Amino acid sequence: MDCIFCRIAAGEIPSATLYEDEDFRVILDLGPATRGHALILPKAHYRNLLEIPEELAGKAMILARKIVAAGKKALHCDGYNVVQNNGAAAGQTVFHFHMHLIPRYEGDQAGVTWKPGTLTEEEKQEITACMTEALR
Repeated sequence: MDCIFCRIAAGEIPSATLYEDEDFRVILDLGPATRGHALILPKAHYRNLLEIPEELAGKAMILARKIVAAGKKALHCDGYNVVQNNGAAAGQTVFHFHMHLIPRYEGDQAGVTWKPGTLTEEEKQEITACMTEALR
């Protein structure tokens, strides 16, 4: 398998590394949505959120909190988006689990929004029933 994120996380491809430990490398995104856009990459290959072990998924979220706190202080941004896409339909383009940490600046036009729909009573009951069943 030739996964570019595996190669970056392993240090085989140079990157602007912000943080590294035994499980993760955090790098600046080469195609940033805004100034300071970073990626959290696990060093082991997991295709998406459904494949990464729960312990590492939890550690990724704790790491995201640490990087966001440092980014708020260092970059003086107004907010952050923490984004994790799963599947092509959701915008995933590299099939190696990763999290985007996107600093937001007032008026930056970066996006990451949607037009709110409407949840009908029928949909609410149907989705609640099937999701509750799936969670058992």
